[in-house]
Amino acid sequence: MDEKEGLILKLIKEDPFISQIDLASKTDLSRSAVAGYISSLIKQGKLVGRAYILPGRRQVLCVGGANVDRKIWPKGVLELRTSNPAESSKSCGGVARNIGENLGRLGSDVSILTVVGDDHEGQWLMEYTKAFADITPSETLQGQSTGAYTAVLDHEGEMTVALAEMSIYEFITPEFLDRKWNYFASSDFVMLDTNFPAGVLERIIERCHKENIQLCITPVSSPKARKLPEDLTGVTWLIANKEEAEAISGISINNEGDFFKAAELIIHKGVEKVVISRGDKGLIYFTSKGEAGVLIPPAISVIDVTGAGDSLVAGIIYAHLNGIQTEDACKIGMACSILTLQSIETVNPILNNKQLLDTYKQNFK
Repeated sequence: MDEKEGLILKLIKEDPFISQIDLASKTDLSRSAVAGYISSLIKQGKLVGRAYILPGRRQVLCVGGANVDRKIWPKGVLELRTSNPAESSKSCGGVARNIGENLGRLGSDVSILTVVGDDHEGQWLMEYTKAFADITPSETLQGQSTGAYTAVLDHEGEMTVALAEMSIYEFITPEFLDRKWNYFASSDFVMLDTNFPAGVLERIIERCHKENIQLCITPVSSPKARKLPEDLTGVTWLIANKEEAEAISGISINNEGDFFKAAELIIHKGVEKVVISRGDKGLIYFTSKGEAGVLIPPAISVIDVTGAGDSLVAGIIYAHLNGIQTEDACKIGMACSILTLQSIETVNPILNNKQLLDTYKQNFK
């Protein structure tokens, strides 16, 4: 945004009903020049439509998947290639949606940009989610089915296999993204998962870098992590698990040193801060400023691992937005994850900032 655009935007903020003639008079520009600048501001997402409506500012925009999560677990030890007596549950899921709900429960001002189908599942997802986040940026796609994720857990709550039906995200295009850009431009921080097509992910990364919008990326899976471009310049945080980090870095991780090698390779792609989770062995962090460390989690009773990675990301973002430095931000992320591990729900319904602070103090102070 250049100087004249900045001045025009300032005048519109002061008087949203100001005419183009008055803008021309106050900026020493012709009316046609003012019209051109306004068109540019609309394309950048700084203005919405021709009525000079300023987009409502949001603290965080979560971009990516919103799915129906189904979990099935055996009543005893899981036996393969035979029928197992089991129980099941259904809940709202999707990485971006889960992170958005976590952040909303923590008191952050958050919005979600996703797509759902014109079916009962899509209606249910959006109706539930709007209690925690602004769903205005999201869209319902006619004739499409809402994304679905089914996880089969073992008797200890660990995932044995998961199936993802998410073809709806293939309909997201760079043009769709450009049409929604005002929501990015009016956010202080963007969280992006890798459900959308590769070209869309690349466009988001490039534009956030160009417009100085802080960006956190968390891959959905190792295959989807491979959709990320080689150039990750401008990415503030990249938070991945071991398999996703291997896919992004291009190396195998076999020991603790490999975790840091992978993180360093990702830093060389342009990322400022890398976190790689190691399941029940905690996480490592590595930054472009040379910060590095290993964090070991406390021993806890795990009920269900589903959603733990999403709550880790949400906790780190929440801490980052509150000015907390890297190591403590990671500890807060782990505290948020602990709360999820101790719940059958993908997002723990008791989560709030007091519960998070209490868990952090009990385990990391």
